[in-house]
Amino acid sequence: MFSVITCIRDNHDWRLVLAAAAVCLVGTMAAMLLLSRAQECDAGRRKLWIGASAFAFGTGVWATHFIAMLAYDGGMPIGYQLGLTALSFLLSVVGSWAAILVASESRGRFSRIRGGVLMALGIASMHLTGMQAIETQAAILYDPFMTLSAVLAGALLSSAAFHAFFQSKGLRRLLASSITFVLAICALHFISMASITLVPDPGKEVPATVLDASLLAAIVVVAATTLILIALAVVFIESHLTDLKGLANASQEGLLILREGRIIDANERFQGLSGWKLAGLSGKAPSAVLTAVQGTGQNRPSETVLNTRDGREIAVEVTASRIVYRGHNCEVLAVRDLTERRQAEEMIEHLAHHDVLTDLPNRSLFDTRIRQALQMAERKNSEVALFYLDLDRFKAVNDIFGHAEGDRILRKVASILRRVADESDTVARLGGDEFAIIQLAGQQPAAAQKLAADILGEFAAEMDTARDPTAVGVSVGIALYPTDGAAAEELCNNADTALYRVKHDGRGKICFFDAEMDKAARNRRQIESELRHAIIRNQIHVSYQPILDALSGEIGGYEALMRWNRPGHGLTEPDIFISIAEESGSIVQLGEWVLQQACREAVRWPLPLMIAVNLSPVQFMLPNLCERIEAILAETGLAPSRLELEITEAALIRDRDRVMTTLLRLHKLGVHIVMDDFGTGFSSLSNLRSFPFDKIKVDRSFTGVLEHDAGARSIVRAIIGLGHSLGMPVVTEGVETEMQRRIVVEEGCAQVQGLLLGKPDIEPSIKLAAHENVLTAQIETGVSSLRRAQGAGE
Repeated sequence: MFSVITCIRDNHDWRLVLAAAAVCLVGTMAAMLLLSRAQECDAGRRKLWIGASAFAFGTGVWATHFIAMLAYDGGMPIGYQLGLTALSFLLSVVGSWAAILVASESRGRFSRIRGGVLMALGIASMHLTGMQAIETQAAILYDPFMTLSAVLAGALLSSAAFHAFFQSKGLRRLLASSITFVLAICALHFISMASITLVPDPGKEVPATVLDASLLAAIVVVAATTLILIALAVVFIESHLTDLKGLANASQEGLLILREGRIIDANERFQGLSGWKLAGLSGKAPSAVLTAVQGTGQNRPSETVLNTRDGREIAVEVTASRIVYRGHNCEVLAVRDLTERRQAEEMIEHLAHHDVLTDLPNRSLFDTRIRQALQMAERKNSEVALFYLDLDRFKAVNDIFGHAEGDRILRKVASILRRVADESDTVARLGGDEFAIIQLAGQQPAAAQKLAADILGEFAAEMDTARDPTAVGVSVGIALYPTDGAAAEELCNNADTALYRVKHDGRGKICFFDAEMDKAARNRRQIESELRHAIIRNQIHVSYQPILDALSGEIGGYEALMRWNRPGHGLTEPDIFISIAEESGSIVQLGEWVLQQACREAVRWPLPLMIAVNLSPVQFMLPNLCERIEAILAETGLAPSRLELEITEAALIRDRDRVMTTLLRLHKLGVHIVMDDFGTGFSSLSNLRSFPFDKIKVDRSFTGVLEHDAGARSIVRAIIGLGHSLGMPVVTEGVETEMQRRIVVEEGCAQVQGLLLGKPDIEPSIKLAAHENVLTAQIETGVSSLRRAQGAGE
């Protein structure tokens, strides 16, 4: 260490040493700037920038060496060989390039160390070659240990410099790496200089073709300064130009630069879009690639067509503007590819008019197609058949096997309908499991009959319910234009009416619309509409039919029966409107109102008789049915033990577990549960075993034929016997003759009900009050007569 300091102090001009360090610092900073630029580029351009960085670094190292050599005073004149001096410059640049490339591109934990070692070897080779270029009357001796120490110091500092560069950011990266590299270069050079000894050799000849030291100094200073300044200028200029070009290439729009109506430049986006290279575009008019571009206004987009090199046509949007480019007024055409936008618009349009699951036309497109079909049929005086289709068993399949299986079935049905329909027909999915077909071609009704038969045939082949539990059937309703309707709405309503008839007459069939259906459908819709307002308009009332003890004849309770005084039709029986109320859902409101009225009436009775109220299966679909009944009991003040709720077995079919849970809650509340219409359901015995009903009611259909049907009498006898064995009293309803009453009493029936024993009448409380008023009047009349008789006798 002391020998190095002594060498610098005694053998060097410190002013030139400082100059060498300054040149070294400038060179390394220029190299680090170029290397920073390389890190920001893509892989293709990075190696070019690494080469520029190596050139700046090698130049700085070479200049530092020879300026420091000029500062060295060896005690005798020194010259330099031209060839070895040039070789030393080449070694400096090549060594720097190898070191920077390894440190930048290599992967692994020791890539920075490998780069530092290569950098030290490159500097050392330049230094030793430069020393060999010295021509003087002396022999140069080297200390191997000091030389090796110089290379080791250079390797360690160069590795640290690379580490600082790649681990830091911004100005800290530039300063830390540059200063560390200066230390590496200076350490290697001056330690090496401290290891040499010049031994005078007066007999040694100095070649005539050597560079004078002063001339070399001038060359080194001018060359190094020029090269380094050029490198720095290239950094900033190329960076600026690259950023502008990169900005243009990064644009999602193709850009064409026009001067005097000719293309002079184009960005990469336009070249990629059109397939043309810049060389093929330069000098051409824009109309060579863009159709009708002349109409484009300033900053006003217009749509046109781009003709690509391979002959394709691409819809594009072109916007024109003016700029100054390379010192000339030019026009810029911004070309935007509309392919994705058009595809997105087409997709949105398709999704707006097609079903997502089956890709069939949806209701919106169906409405358009049916109107178009009727307009065309009117012009051509032709016929149109409209099919409405509904899948049988689909809800059960969807509930049991899940929505994924339901979706598969719907897609399969769509495939079947596409296959059997003609290309001119429109197959649509209206929603859920409802489909429709618009048939345009063919002579009607023969064409419609054939298509309907094909549909049923394909369903029979593809959907075998006997083998496949997920198979579904189909019901088809058909209406014809113009026979069954001249307008789209009327035709659709009539096809739906025909479909409704099929579903209620057995399903799995086809049905053509007729006028009688229309009349029935209108009547049904009228009833449904009037029922919604019947309570508010005070058209619904409750009649009460007595339930009598079969032996004593005493009244044990009443059944509340709903009656509708329909305007224009008089008293309407429940058989006419109850089923419609259940399908429309209005039975929920009606049933709750009847229950409320019946409980209020029962509270008024002087005796704690039972009140029986029917519950519809639809009401059991309410999740809060039990809470509503409990609230009505609390509101009216009726004891739960006085209420009998009559249900049919149909209520147990839809959701048996939930209904059973509700019945158990009501039973626990104290309400009595009665099995109504017993013997007409599907699983009477299992239902009786599953739930402890409080009473069984024999259906009136058996009672009506007791006198002349031995089979019916046997069924009634069996039901009554079953009730006795289960400890459940049996009520026989529909008793209308004395013979029927005697038969059921003989069979051991506990209670009877029917027109023979009492017709449905007004509230018992009103009837009782009226009866009391009559008795009071009779008593008062008798008392008055007695008084008059007594007065006459006196």
